[in-house]
Amino acid sequence: MGADYLIVGSGLSALVFGALMADAGKRVTILEAHSHPGGFGHTFTMAKKYTFNAQLHYVWNCGEGETVNRVLRHLGLDQKVTFERYDPDGFDHMRMPGYSLAIPSDPDELARRLCAMFPNHRKQIQAFLTDLSLTSEGLGKPSSWVSPSALFRHGSALACIFKYRNSTLQDVFDAFRLPQAAQTLLASQWPDFLLPPDQLSFFAWVLLFTGYQRGAYYPTRHFEHVIDSLVAVIEAGGGEVLLDYEVTRFSVSGKQVTELQATDLKQKQTKTFRGDSVICNMDPKRAVSMIGGKHFSNTLHRKLNYDYSPSNFVAYCVVNDLDLRDYGFGKWNTFHSGHQNLNEAFAKMYQHHDYSNPSFAITTPTLLTDKVRDCPEGHQVLQFLTVADYDYFKRLKASGKKAYNTRKNEILDAMLDVMEAHYIPNLRAHLVYSITGTPTTNERYCGCPQGNSYGSNLTPNNIGLGRLSHKSSLQNLYFCNASSGFAGFAGTFWTGAMLYQKLSGERIL
Repeated sequence: MGADYLIVGSGLSALVFGALMADAGKRVTILEAHSHPGGFGHTFTMAKKYTFNAQLHYVWNCGEGETVNRVLRHLGLDQKVTFERYDPDGFDHMRMPGYSLAIPSDPDELARRLCAMFPNHRKQIQAFLTDLSLTSEGLGKPSSWVSPSALFRHGSALACIFKYRNSTLQDVFDAFRLPQAAQTLLASQWPDFLLPPDQLSFFAWVLLFTGYQRGAYYPTRHFEHVIDSLVAVIEAGGGEVLLDYEVTRFSVSGKQVTELQATDLKQKQTKTFRGDSVICNMDPKRAVSMIGGKHFSNTLHRKLNYDYSPSNFVAYCVVNDLDLRDYGFGKWNTFHSGHQNLNEAFAKMYQHHDYSNPSFAITTPTLLTDKVRDCPEGHQVLQFLTVADYDYFKRLKASGKKAYNTRKNEILDAMLDVMEAHYIPNLRAHLVYSITGTPTTNERYCGCPQGNSYGSNLTPNNIGLGRLSHKSSLQNLYFCNASSGFAGFAGTFWTGAMLYQKLSGERIL
């Protein structure tokens, strides 16, 4: 007997969908090629004592009544899977030559801080922040604006949605003539998108920026606990999450997927799986290529014509006999830029592979929760993240391990130089462990084409009404991943829950 829902891939959106369906009494089987579930949310251990998350650093939409909370509450997990909030007085600390700004949760306080720093640009700053708020409102719950009175009340928000629908963040900065330093401070969390202001969709920036303003969070028991809790719900409902199973073939008859073939990578055996519905958490482009393009409509092929998001370089470090709180770190992330112009900073690293003056994110997971430890007593974890070009690192790796590893060490050294010059003068003396990851690492361990971090790129062309949805041209095949929904922790929770609502008819969001 086959599953009610056969799911290819165990990224967060798939786990959320699978947990909701299993909790509703449906038979769920998940096939995952990796040895860990969770996609970019998975946790891994190095040197038998240091625990790191693959990519997630902080999350949003976890507050009472918000998307993540509502899903967890529906699953009976809201008291088990809890979150620690970042400092509301400054959840993101922006640093650049001559300027420093802590981004507060209170929008009025953000306006006050910016206007105090740039008193000659108060009107532009206030006007920009007003449209930021209105755009956030417009992106909130437009489906509830069905009456003429509601449309009237939200008229200004709707006007912003229409006005900025094709805009980059840089377009809007320029429209309000914000000073360059203010632009950089507001957009310094660009590693959250891996795009600079002149490429990033204004809508994508608004959603994330205002989402974090409502509350930036870190799981009380780390991301591993979130993933394991969702898997436990699936298994408790009689479902199964099969790891090290790589799907190699989709069989199609008429307008339906009839079965899948997957290789058990441990046993080196090929097995056949069937499901009434197939949920595709793998990259939609890759899935369509495997199935055969002839089975899909021209409309779908046009929606699949997206470019992938850039990838990243990440360094996982452990320090000993050093309290990072003594050096200005705490319940916040720090974003450092050696340039005032983030577009130029991005181009240097991504296009020219020049990391001599890097711009990057700094996160300190061990300062965010004291409920569990991811390293021995007296140690703390310090992580860095910035953008990286997949093709560049693929060529390096193909040329040999020595060139590849040498370049990784050079980039880490450039970041450590910045850290010692601006934050922790004697950092290297306390560094006891470090390991780096590149776009090819992402591709290998997370199965993402070209090492992409967010599926389709978060540019205006990829954000909008023409975006790929859960629908495919086959009657029982549904997409459920970042490219067919939205990326990030909150985005993938929303994607999985929305597909559950559409297929079950039960509303939880």
